Amino acid sequence: MSQAVSRPGREVILGIGGGIAAYKACDLLRRLQDDGFSVTVVPTPAALNFVGTSTWEALSGRPVYSQVWENVPGVAHVSLAADARFIIIAPATADLLARLAHGRADDLLTNVVLASDAPKLLVPAMHPKMWLNPATIANVETLRSRGFHIMEPEVGRLTGPDSGVGRFPQTANILARFREVAGSKADLLGKRVLVTAGGTREAIDPVRYIGNRSSGKQGFAIAAAAAARGASVSLIAANCDLPEINGVEIIRVESTAELRTALNSEFPASDVLIMCAAVADARPLQTSGEKIKKEFLKEIALTPTPDLLGELKVLKKATQLIVGFAAETQDLDASASSKLVAKGLDLIYVNDVSDGAIFGSDLTSGTVMDKNGPLVSVEDVPKDTLANVLLDQLLLQIG
Repeated sequence: MSQAVSRPGREVILGIGGGIAAYKACDLLRRLQDDGFSVTVVPTPAALNFVGTSTWEALSGRPVYSQVWENVPGVAHVSLAADARFIIIAPATADLLARLAHGRADDLLTNVVLASDAPKLLVPAMHPKMWLNPATIANVETLRSRGFHIMEPEVGRLTGPDSGVGRFPQTANILARFREVAGSKADLLGKRVLVTAGGTREAIDPVRYIGNRSSGKQGFAIAAAAAARGASVSLIAANCDLPEINGVEIIRVESTAELRTALNSEFPASDVLIMCAAVADARPLQTSGEKIKKEFLKEIALTPTPDLLGELKVLKKATQLIVGFAAETQDLDASASSKLVAKGLDLIYVNDVSDGAIFGSDLTSGTVMDKNGPLVSVEDVPKDTLANVLLDQLLLQIG
């Protein structure tokens, strides 16, 4: 069984209750995957009487557990709850609604629900008399008061000759409600996005280097945001001391030459390049293999580093987009506009880095521009926010 890709911000737990409608959740799982979500199935033990573990594992591409006592070293109820961005329980039986309303934790699914603060959508399915029973009505009211989103079951044919309210909703209706609850976007689904982050370093000797203050925070934020919106993301990270991003391939580099090699390898297969890395403008003409004694560090002859964006401009296909960054201290708009044209960029984000502003900070201020001029400006917003602002403008370019 091949392991399904993890997508940050698009991890869904699909809980399965022990009702005959469990088989209909197979289609729901597939449609969630079509929307770019990565799905882990957590059935109740009773649910496995209707659809077995092997089916859920084959459809999801992930291991399936139903009890807390399985995969004990992985502490599944905690790890699944921590990773999940959303939880859907479909079908939610009368028994499962009752256990959730009373805060029970007697199987893996109910443990995960208690351990997670992610939005939760319950999709009830049961016999009409069970749905209309005062106990079920009270349990539904309790769960709604605690923030659970609960769909109304549909009316129609049930198991056997019975008909009425309690039918499992159509997959399309569940997805529509889920999108309302999740408020998520999959507008980059199918796109390959390449992001660079951090700052390159050019060695003087084994100890010293020429570099810059870029932390890589903005590039990492963009990579995470693009992955959360469904893109397949590769991140070239230059000297970034930042944690890995689940579902994002990270290529670590140090120098401009290494960044150049990685770009030449990854760019041809990418739909979008977001060049967030701060590339060193020059490197020492000669690099010492031994530490240079202080008394001999009187001067360092420099030579320009390659113009990476200029080189990519030549390789760029008509279907590809390139987004650049400009860190300036004066004449911001004019400098950014000039760079956009010279480098063949489709968008550029320019910010004022006077007195070391922006670098290493969690906040950013600046302006997104295209060939026609400024598009949108932000002031003291989190870099995560700027990431999505930039991606929104990028999508307008894609059309």
